[in-house]
Amino acid sequence: MITDADDFFTKGCGRCARFDTPDCSTRQWIDGLNNLRRICRDMGLEETVKWAHPTYMHAGRNIAIFGAFRGDFRLSFMNASLLNDTEGVLEPQGPNSRTPGVIRFTDAARVGGVEPVIRAYLRQLMDHAEAGTKPPKAHAEIDMPDELADALDADPELAEAFHALTPGRQRSYMFNLNQARQSTTRVARIEKFRDRIIAGKGAMER
Repeated sequence: MITDADDFFTKGCGRCARFDTPDCSTRQWIDGLNNLRRICRDMGLEETVKWAHPTYMHAGRNIAIFGAFRGDFRLSFMNASLLNDTEGVLEPQGPNSRTPGVIRFTDAARVGGVEPVIRAYLRQLMDHAEAGTKPPKAHAEIDMPDELADALDADPELAEAFHALTPGRQRSYMFNLNQARQSTTRVARIEKFRDRIIAGKGAMER
């Protein structure tokens, strides 16, 4: 998987055999993806790579992440529960998502049409990051670490597999991740756990 954001815009994410081929999903949507990148950079966001996708940060907090698929490309807002969706453009990431936080594009030219909205929503989240505002805790049986919530929002395949796990298996990952004191450690553990979650196993299962 890629670690340099430039690679995403020239080759893809590196997660499948279509990486660095004309069939990569990023090739189909490259004009729109480059436009999203321009907007995020113009806003002064820090560009990095997480979960093999371009991720944009501000004041130490994840703000947005890009994704490209065969049928669409997406701008996903992190901590989307803090957003005031005044324009009604946000959709849920998937059927198990509690908070709408994604703008899906099936036409690269549409990015320019909603650029003012994108900028306004990024600004909202940047202001929250500067203020240290925390998203409201969802009333759920399991205490989900922020890093896992971000990973599920950014990775539909992982989200579907995680929500298909039994509550006990979900709790095993929650417990393990919550034992880590540092966010970087939790992110690294999520990367390590991904294949196990996809396979339907708990954190301690072989």
